[in-house]
Order: sequence, then C-alpha cells, then structure tokens
Amino acid sequence: MGAGKTSVGRQLARRLGLAFVDADQEIERRTGVDIPYIFEVEGEAGFRRRERRLLAELTLRPGIVLATGGGAILDPANRRDLAARGTVVYLHATVDEQLARTRGDRRRPLLQVPDPRARLAELMAVRDPLYREVADLVVETDGRTVRSVVGEILRRLPPPKPGGADAGPAPAGGGMEGASGAE
Repeated sequence: MGAGKTSVGRQLARRLGLAFVDADQEIERRTGVDIPYIFEVEGEAGFRRRERRLLAELTLRPGIVLATGGGAILDPANRRDLAARGTVVYLHATVDEQLARTRGDRRRPLLQVPDPRARLAELMAVRDPLYREVADLVVETDGRTVRSVVGEILRRLPPPKPGGADAGPAPAGGGMEGASGAE
C-alpha cells in the first residue's frame, strides 16, 4: 500500500509499449462502485472473491503490466497465477514511507482505523514474506522518483517466462502490486 504500483506501473507500461491495467480500478469500472463501498457492503471477503476472479482472468492476458492491490498476495491461487503467468515485481516501501504516502487517504478501507501505522506494520508482517516468495524482482521505492524506480526495473528485468502470458512485468507487492506479463 502506497508503494507506487499505479504510478510506476503506468510509466513502466508506457516504456515497454504495453497496456497498463490496475486491478482495483478495473474492479471499480466493472462494478460501477468504489472499493470502499464494496468493503462496506460485501466486506473484505467479498472484495477478495471479486479480486480473485479478476486476477485469474487478467493474468492470462498477454502484453500487459498489471498492478494488483496489496492484499491480492494473500490468496494462494493469486500467488500461483502471478508467479506462473508473469514476471512479478515487488515494489517495497517501508511502513514509514507507506504511512507518509497514504496519510489522509480516505479511499483505503484497511487504514480507516485509530492507528494506521500499526495497521500498516501488521499488513507488512503478513504480506512481505508472501511478496518475496513470488517476486522475480524486488525494488526499493522509499525516497525515489517514479522515473528512477522504472529505470531500475527496466535494467533488471529477467527474460519472459516460457509459456507464460508474460510480455512484461507485473507490479506487485507492498509496492507495485503484481505485474503480469505485488495496496
């Protein structure tokens, strides 16, 4: 969350000549409501079911850079699909950086708690090992520009996986969420 998935993913896709898809924005487009509303009506479990179905579809789409929501990594099927079907780039941001970047953002349902820093630390403790488990590339984003992060990804990109839908990376994680070609 707050690692730069959308900003980095969008610019990375442009540099690679690929389409960019933000999974959260796609869910909102398809449902006609925002994610906080989905959380309010269906709870996190309902949102995660929608997210799972969407990622199963999007990870099969070739030639895209896909930014997933931070919690997508929690689902074993999502981890399997991301790892098998694309190059996964984990954009890592520290809890302090995430807090600075998300402060006051009311569109993040998981941070609507009395102590957002504690919540971010809790999420990081659970999610970071999962991001690292599937990541082909881990990129630190603290204090860096989007351009700098994209440049590093382009320099370090591994070759596409044989038989994958991958034509480029998928931003994933506590930073740029799963890019397929890890909130």
